[in-house]
Amino acid sequence: MGMSEFYGAADEAESVATIHAALDQGLDFLDTADMYGPYTNEQLVGQAIAGRRDEAFVATKFGIVRDPENPRARGIDGTPEYIRSAVEGSLRRLGLDHIDLYYQHRVDRSTPIEETVGALGELVQEGKVRYLGLSEASPQTIRRAHAEHPITAVQSEYSLWTREPEDEVLGTLRELGIGFVAYSPLGRGFLSGAIKSVDDLDADDYRRFSPRFEGENFARNLELVARVEELAQEKGVTAGQLALAWVLAQEQWIVPIPGTKRVAYLEENVRAAEVALTPEDLRRIADALPEAAGARYPEAMMGSLNG
Repeated sequence: MGMSEFYGAADEAESVATIHAALDQGLDFLDTADMYGPYTNEQLVGQAIAGRRDEAFVATKFGIVRDPENPRARGIDGTPEYIRSAVEGSLRRLGLDHIDLYYQHRVDRSTPIEETVGALGELVQEGKVRYLGLSEASPQTIRRAHAEHPITAVQSEYSLWTREPEDEVLGTLRELGIGFVAYSPLGRGFLSGAIKSVDDLDADDYRRFSPRFEGENFARNLELVARVEELAQEKGVTAGQLALAWVLAQEQWIVPIPGTKRVAYLEENVRAAEVALTPEDLRRIADALPEAAGARYPEAMMGSLNG
């Protein structure tokens, strides 16, 4: 996402180099969505994997509808008719004949999930999609969807400062045998310790309008990051590596997807897999770090979560 929008200036050459560096190291899970850009991030991923398709497991998402002429406007559509047009657009932009993992980006509360997943199941039968996923779905929706067609993965925000999935979602996935993809495992970059002031963000950076990056919340969250940095120093690693290692240590079926857009940060993130955390370490980290101050999204966007 950050390679094309939301997190400041984009650098296409560096982005492609980062994707190539990931593939070179065997990191094959690439996650995008049609709404990033909109549309331009899928094109970027398609460009980067051209000639290397067999090395990449490509996930993309549909369902958040944007107008390129008015990109701030948002809608949600999970109707079978929309799905059919969305998948064709994504295949074209990615330059693929099939998508490995196709997510519903947000649940369309006006369309029964059985209708949405039924239409997605048809895409699987046609060979246009291999596996199905949901994003930010409630346990009840996950169960209904999985009964219609096997769901392979559920994606939601999860990190040291966003622990909501632990309440019910992770237990539901464990029971049903569904994988979990943790987006923003570095707290939108905050847990890396690199952001000390709002002025560290570009003027058009989405995070300037995120409740966790505003006012008193920002100050309180800096205190939380300081605790992460202290614990990381004890381990001789960076704060970001500790945060990623914590997510990796939760369950074998949880996969974090840090959204770096630079080769240097990719190299740092990769080394998080080498960080060994004992059960005592995990307890200390969890006990020392309360959830972040502030909501995950602006109020107008919170209604689309837990659908």
